[in-house]
Amino acid sequence: MPESHAIVTAKLSRSFGDLTAVDNLDLVVDRGSFFGFLGPNGAGKSTTLKMLTGLLRPTSGEARVLGFDLSSNAVEVKRRIGVVPEQLALFDRLTAQEYLRFVGRMHDLSSEVVRSRSDELLTLLGLDEVGGKLIVDFSHGMKKKLAFAAALIHQPELLFLDEPFEGIDAVASGLIKSILNQLISKQVTIFLTSHILEIVEKLCSRIAIVNNGRLVASGTLAELRCGLHLEGRDAREEVSLEELFIRTVGGEHEQPPRLSWLE
Repeated sequence: MPESHAIVTAKLSRSFGDLTAVDNLDLVVDRGSFFGFLGPNGAGKSTTLKMLTGLLRPTSGEARVLGFDLSSNAVEVKRRIGVVPEQLALFDRLTAQEYLRFVGRMHDLSSEVVRSRSDELLTLLGLDEVGGKLIVDFSHGMKKKLAFAAALIHQPELLFLDEPFEGIDAVASGLIKSILNQLISKQVTIFLTSHILEIVEKLCSRIAIVNNGRLVASGTLAELRCGLHLEGRDAREEVSLEELFIRTVGGEHEQPPRLSWLE
């Protein structure tokens, strides 16, 4: 695999009984890129992310992450990536400081490095005053920020984010965006799934759209716009990512659906 690629999949598939959640997915993500991975609910996004992070074995096909074949080097890949899953699955009976210490030591960081990075992350994300409190008492937004801190503490080469902005306030969202841009400037690759299309449009350099487990569009926003013919639209008029997404996954209605009792 060329060094310029952080992720390459070839006919990657995953079935659950008769349901094919991911169907022959061919995906290429360049190193140092901010990659948006979009799709409607049930399109196969989370299943794909679980396969790429080594949590789920594919039914067929191949995946290489950071130059390693996932089927034979899953542990090495996990050492080099950070993950913020949609279902956070934190250890609720630990404090925030204890949890970051646990994650840091699992990545074989020294106690001094763990302490220094934990303090900096907790302060930056506004969690320093609750670092000694149990995670079970945290709000959803606080848990999300802690999961983000845990994903960064070992300085990953590739960061997977599954709905990272869901449930957090505008201030925290701005902080996370700033950190993500700093990571991109250091050639860290970011793989983002989100239903907040305005954020994807502003942050991501390349976008892929999946529907019913299949890749239906991929490229820069400009490339996606060029590839979509919108009848009756001025070619010079910019199309939003939201409209591109709706047109691509076939979610547009000639007449918007209406509730009968509101007629």
